Amino acid sequence: MVEIVSDFRGDTYRAVYTVKYEGAIFVLHAFQKKSKTGRATSQRDIELIKLRLREAERLAKELNP
Repeated sequence: MVEIVSDFRGDTYRAVYTVKYEGAIFVLHAFQKKSKTGRATSQRDIELIKLRLREAERLAKELNP
């Protein structure tokens, strides 16, 4: 997985994607970082990314049997 972090007007935005599968790029999650202190991604966001990664794996198998 790859994470892109971008700052804009004092806010931080993140996008997490995977290029693990041939012929497709799956964007797993994009969000605005809410916490003003610390760098940790919330557990809710991490669980959502894991869920979407599993779904991307399933879809990739269907696209490339």
